[in-house]
Amino acid sequence: MIAIVDYGMGNVASVKTAFQRLGYDVEITDSVERLEAASHIILPGVGSFQAAVEEINQRNLTEPLRRLAKEKPFLGICLGMQLLFDQGYENGISDGLGLIPGEVNRIETEYILPHIGWNQLQIENNNQPFASFQDKHVYFVHSFQARTGQQYLVATAEYGTKVPGIVQNGHVYGMQFHPEKSGEVGVDLLKLFMEKTNGDRGQQA
Repeated sequence: MIAIVDYGMGNVASVKTAFQRLGYDVEITDSVERLEAASHIILPGVGSFQAAVEEINQRNLTEPLRRLAKEKPFLGICLGMQLLFDQGYENGISDGLGLIPGEVNRIETEYILPHIGWNQLQIENNNQPFASFQDKHVYFVHSFQARTGQQYLVATAEYGTKVPGIVQNGHVYGMQFHPEKSGEVGVDLLKLFMEKTNGDRGQQA
């Protein structure tokens, strides 16, 4: 069973539908017991970093999510990807889950924010499992971006600056764009995540 974390700020229904299209059993939950029972955990999100941290804390999910991310595959989507990092600087400074080293800041670009619409993925570090997604278009909606080490970048997009699109630390993955709104490319990326992490319980770097 795939568990989608429900903390009141995620586009949970459309994410659930995307995984169901791939034939997976999916449950939307804020129960630690159900998260522990899942094979994979998905953390979606729409809104501000600070508000998301507060909602997760209010549900007493912060430490369980940190613990479970060491035990099973974990995918953050959009704001959920940003929450994987150490800190966010939206409406003040807030601590993230600390699953991938780095921080989240406003995108420094001459282009109009938010970064909204279709943009091309550029595969980083010669990442062969994702090589077929080079130049594929996915759908972004965000004004803040992760700043992290090159070794954690799977794919980026160009928006007057290099914007991380997919990140990875062990079996913890993040997608800044919305795969559930990115047509067949998005579905194929979710499929690849599942294929790469089935049976994968390795530790983070």
